[in-house]
Amino acid sequence: VQLQASGGGLVQPGGSLKLSCAVFGGELNYNAIGWFRQAPGKEREGVSCISRDGRKIMYTGSVKGRFTVSRDIAKNTVYLQMHNLNLEDTAVYYCARRTAGGSTFCSTRDADFVEWGQGTLVTVSS
Repeated sequence: VQLQASGGGLVQPGGSLKLSCAVFGGELNYNAIGWFRQAPGKEREGVSCISRDGRKIMYTGSVKGRFTVSRDIAKNTVYLQMHNLNLEDTAVYYCARRTAGGSTFCSTRDADFVEWGQGTLVTVSS
């Protein structure tokens, strides 16, 4: 199974971006997907997750109300819609998957995820 994150780019403060995480070689129903980010000089942090059954969603505090995670089963893709971006959102964003655990498993701890896609860079700058 491979994951491919895309959709990053340069955006002004207050702007929006929508990231995609495409899952290849596996069905989304069997994977909890987490979104993580790593800013320059900082540790990787969990941003959001969506459980295998799509019923449990989590966000880290700094993005609540601004970011929305969703998924399209038919396209085997998870999305991270980001609004009202600020300078602190600048980072490389990664998606990761986990198959173990119950159908409602969801986590923003990177140690809970076993397979990672390549990152996509989001730069918020005026």
